[in-house]
Amino acid sequence: MSRTEAIEHATRHFDSGAFLADLSRRVAFRTESQESGRGALLLSYLTDEIEPEAQRLGFSTRIVDNPVDGFGPFLLANRHEGDALPTVLIYGHGDVVRGYDSQWRAPLNPWTVTVEGERWFGRGTADNKGQHSINLAALASVLAARDGKLGFNTKLLIEMGEETGSPGLDAICRAHRDELAADVLIASDGPRLAARRPTVFLGSRGAVNFRLSLNLRDGAHHSGNWGGLLRNPATVLANALASLVDARGVIAVEGLRPPPIPPAVRRALADIAVGGGPGDPAVDDNWGEPGLSAPERVFGWNSFEVLALKAGNPENPVNAIPSSAFAVCQLRFVVGTNWENLGRHLREHLDAHGFQLVEIEVERGAPATRLDPDDPWVEWAIASLEQTTGKKTAVLPNLGGTLPNEVFADTLGLPTIWVPHSYPACSQHAPNEHLLGPVVREGLQMMAGLFWDLGENSPRR
Repeated sequence: MSRTEAIEHATRHFDSGAFLADLSRRVAFRTESQESGRGALLLSYLTDEIEPEAQRLGFSTRIVDNPVDGFGPFLLANRHEGDALPTVLIYGHGDVVRGYDSQWRAPLNPWTVTVEGERWFGRGTADNKGQHSINLAALASVLAARDGKLGFNTKLLIEMGEETGSPGLDAICRAHRDELAADVLIASDGPRLAARRPTVFLGSRGAVNFRLSLNLRDGAHHSGNWGGLLRNPATVLANALASLVDARGVIAVEGLRPPPIPPAVRRALADIAVGGGPGDPAVDDNWGEPGLSAPERVFGWNSFEVLALKAGNPENPVNAIPSSAFAVCQLRFVVGTNWENLGRHLREHLDAHGFQLVEIEVERGAPATRLDPDDPWVEWAIASLEQTTGKKTAVLPNLGGTLPNEVFADTLGLPTIWVPHSYPACSQHAPNEHLLGPVVREGLQMMAGLFWDLGENSPRR
């Protein structure tokens, strides 16, 4: 029994084609949670595919209905080896975004895994079927190398609604808090910092969308007859937006800015480079908060984005002053931001700058989370990954995007370690989504080593 044997078993699982066969079978389930009428398929992914796999790994399993009507179920599974052993909670989601079948490059099909060189195409390969399949296969490799034992207790939570905002996830975790109690969350989602660099992230930025609108009158009016007499809502709204965020993207509303970046976060980001990979856009050095590096701007700070802006008829403009204008905006934010009072901060700022007529509608937001980079679980995970790969691990205090990590960090109170197995140019959520075969192979090796170490020398021990 050895760590090396576990990693070699995981490598053979990839090289033999067995992992590709498992993933192909799972991708074939058309689990589009954003489409109505997919309930039976969402359930069958769990009952026909993941639950039998979990049972083969020695888990006791059950399917739990979503407490929110109309949304997909959850799989809860438990494998207990001893009260004195560490316990890990592993999370994943089996639902995917819409396939957009007609938009995929020929001859690709979103529901069939197609291998072209290093790229494995298929909906869900990167998000998230491929990633949680890697983690399940790594557990099997440790069981094989340790004569049927893991050396730790494992709990598994697979949801079928992450792509619709994880409805019911928090309620499930609150209702089954004792059943899901653990020492640490280890999960995989999102991309690595770069394809060839192993990465861990410790939380995610939060996000809240809001709509600014201005409705001044019924109908448009001729710009020649009324120009200079009627207030133009597009002009007013453009100036209102300019008062919120300046010409280089710096947030001008004090209540929407984060606290200073903690020293541990700065240290973690010191050797991180953003972009530069195939298909990545060029980073604008003169954009965002002055005095911050590019990694600090995206992983350690807040960003204010205008996602959509409309007045009049952009496709077929006419010589008329529009009656209304609106903008859909978003705040991505880090821990410590007073985002719950976003509406009040916006209202006070706009009123103070003479934009009392602009209306604000705030949508439901997702909180930010961040595990301290100096936490012992982080140091342990980094040491394990670097022992396996011989590469320096990129440590992101939080993902730039948003995941339902607050459910694990806040509701369940767990330290959260995310080890992604995708990469930035994977076309996640877009046509031609794919994984990279070498990253899959390395991911299987990394997770086999990580799970071996969990049973050998984790902080819990």
